[in-house]
Amino acid sequence: MILAVARRRFLEDGYHMVTMRSIAHEAGVDLALISYYFGSKVGLFGAALALSVNPAELAAQLLNEGGLDTFPERALRELITAWEAPESGAAFLALFKNAAQDDAVAALVREALQGEIVSQLADVLGGRHARKRAAACVAVLAGLISTRYLIKLEPISSMDPEELIRLFSPQLRLAIGLPSRIPLTPPTHP
Repeated sequence: MILAVARRRFLEDGYHMVTMRSIAHEAGVDLALISYYFGSKVGLFGAALALSVNPAELAAQLLNEGGLDTFPERALRELITAWEAPESGAAFLALFKNAAQDDAVAALVREALQGEIVSQLADVLGGRHARKRAAACVAVLAGLISTRYLIKLEPISSMDPEELIRLFSPQLRLAIGLPSRIPLTPPTHP
């Protein structure tokens, strides 16, 4: 009952307009029960959309557990792992397809991305244009998701995860304003 109410409310009203208190009231349960089972609004959002891996919680974990210098590689590794796991990948793909076809779902995903992931990353990045750089990082990740999992563009869709990390981490590093770890020109061989 709680998840059905939450799913409907998030889709109708958007992520930022919905409160855990309003969901508890409509579902006829105590707010503490929702907090106990889902922890936070982000956790409830993930559960309501049947996401076994919550992107906002994963982003927070990645930003809190490691340095910014290794964030691009770790983010790519976690993203690929989550999208390729049967239990989370199918839910992500359904959400991604629904967002492409339904303006309400797209608005909800956009709000969650902007309010949770972009904001978290921008806070850690700091400095000039932090929000733009954080959004650029999310755009690179969304491009990878759409080409590998939705469109299945070759050779991206069949690349080994480590090859994808090598290929896309310089783009993420550039997006968030970190120096590249690879030379811009390939080495010449005699």
